[in-house]
This record gives sequence, structure tokens and C-alpha cells, in this order.
Amino acid sequence: MKFLLKLLSYPYRMAITIRHWMFDCGLLKSHSFPVPIICVGNITVGGTGKTPTAEMIVGYMQSHYNVALLSRGYGRRTKGYLEVKTSSSYRDVGDEPLQIKLKYPDALVVVCEKRVEAMERIMREHPEINLVVMDDGFQHRHVEARINVVIVDSTRPYYEDDFLPAGTLRDKVSSLDRAHYFIVTKCPADMQPIAQRMWRKELHKIAYQKVYFTRVVPTKAVSLFQTPNVLNPGDQVIAMSGIGNPKAFVAGVRKLYDVKAKLNFSDHHVYSVSDIERIVALLEKYPQAMLLTTEKDAVKLRRSRRVPDIMRERLFYQPLKVEFLEGSDEDFLGTLKKDLEGKVHLDA
Repeated sequence: MKFLLKLLSYPYRMAITIRHWMFDCGLLKSHSFPVPIICVGNITVGGTGKTPTAEMIVGYMQSHYNVALLSRGYGRRTKGYLEVKTSSSYRDVGDEPLQIKLKYPDALVVVCEKRVEAMERIMREHPEINLVVMDDGFQHRHVEARINVVIVDSTRPYYEDDFLPAGTLRDKVSSLDRAHYFIVTKCPADMQPIAQRMWRKELHKIAYQKVYFTRVVPTKAVSLFQTPNVLNPGDQVIAMSGIGNPKAFVAGVRKLYDVKAKLNFSDHHVYSVSDIERIVALLEKYPQAMLLTTEKDAVKLRRSRRVPDIMRERLFYQPLKVEFLEGSDEDFLGTLKKDLEGKVHLDA
């Protein structure tokens, strides 16, 4: 099976190589826009931490710019350009764009699979927007970003990876030379300087740019349906997630709570009746346990009519925040703002 997957990865690798060549020689066009664009992307599939990073940038830049967030809206049942409302269904706009809109309701959040079309409409219909944060899109190249922030998952080193379907690479490693910033995510809190030096050495083989190291810090669990329940450290929980890389979520939950069971679904999972029945069965098996899920999954369950009372009474979600580790290059957000203002030479 491993040999077969490796064999199947070669056509994918060739297609990616040809596509980049077409952009490099001008057969495919990259479009530039007067509104600056910060692209938050990666070269692998699965949860690397793009959305928490995009949220962090939007939250900071809102104090200085009129910000729009542009996403493809992966997993939605609709097509074309849509502006996300706080009342939108995640099935129509995607779970991650809706999560960002609920967190930053004053920001313009747009989903569109054709990013050039989306940029043209944003500029035409929202002339007040003077900064766009593009969640994903690094590998597509149709829209030329002012700044590329590339996310690298410390738990899945790209230099040990392979192309789809043999591995998780969806782009060439050499594409990293277009990055302006690297953020190595999901680092252990006690990451040693030698480990940071090893990552810098690998990344600097590609591009001599700033490197930041972050970890995702869980915050206080929140009851989704505003019940009086409180979740305290050491309480029994059932850990449930539908994200790209659930290992970090489960590991974080284990540090705070007594995990009696776990349910891992695929990324952008749509919860079915049978899924709800599995969850209810676990809640009945562990009557003292609360159901703890991710913020992205909570977005999908908050308005579902399928959620029974037993889940509503015991369902919590855990918001996350990004924390920079000691040893990172200093002041990511401040430097990013200076870059936008032209006060820093990105290629220096």
C-alpha cells in the first residue's frame, strides 16, 4: 500500500511542478491589487493552525485598518461569492469563516473559491476596506499577496513529508522561498533552544526570513448553550473534535481534565443523526462526564436542531489563543504592521 501511494504521488508532484512553471513564465497570471493582502497559508493539508493565526492578525489589525477576511469556505454546499453574517449557516459559508465572523462581527468576512473575483468585488462594493487577510491561498498564486505568512506544523515536519496521497504535502518545499514570515505552530511550551535552532536551520535552507514559534493555549471552557454548568480542572470529559489534526487538541484536554472517552471525526465534519446517537450513548455511559469540543465544532452545533437535551446540558467548547514562545523573533504583529506601512524591507 505504501508503495502504491508513493507511486500515485508522482502525477500530483508533476502537476504541481508544471503549474508553478506556468506562473513563473507568465502562462498563468498572478493578479495584484492596490489593497494590501496578507496571505496566511501552508504547504500541507490538515490542521496546521492557519485559522487561529488569521484570527490573531484580524483581531490586531482591526485597531488600525478596515479589515476583510477572505476564505475559500471549504466544505460549504454553496458556490461563488458570499458575505458571511453572524446568522449564516456553516453549511452555506463554511465552519471556519463563520467562526471568525462570530468572533469579529465588525469585520467583513467573505467566502469565494475564485479569489480574484472576490478581491474585485470587495474593492468595488466595499471601498472602505484597506486590508485583506486571506486565509489559505499560498499555493494558488492567482492573487499576489503583499505578505505571505506560512504556517509550519512542528508535529509534522515538512522535510520528512511526501506529496499527496503518500504524505500531506500539497505544494513543493521550494515554494517556501516566497514566504516573508514563518510561524512554527503547536510547539511544546518548554521547547528548547536547540530545537528552535534546528527548525531555523531547515527553514533557512529555503528562505532567510523571520521565524516565530507558537503554541496554542486552551482558554476556559465555555458552555455552548449557556447552562449554569461549570467545567473545572480534573472534571470528567468526553473529548470530541472534527478537525484536521486532533492530537494536539486531545493532548491539551488531557492536561486539564479526566478524559473518559474521545471521538475524532474528519476535518469539516457534518454531524449526522448516527453521530449524535454515538455521542448520546457515551454521555449515558459516563453520566458524570461533560462533552468538550473545539470552537470550530461548536459553530456547527450551536443552531442544530438535532442536538438533544442531554447534549445541550453538558456541551462545552474550548476557545484557543496563540502564544509566542520565548526565542521567537520579536513582535510579530508590530513588525507585520510596519511591513504594511513600508517601514521594513521584507527582502532584507
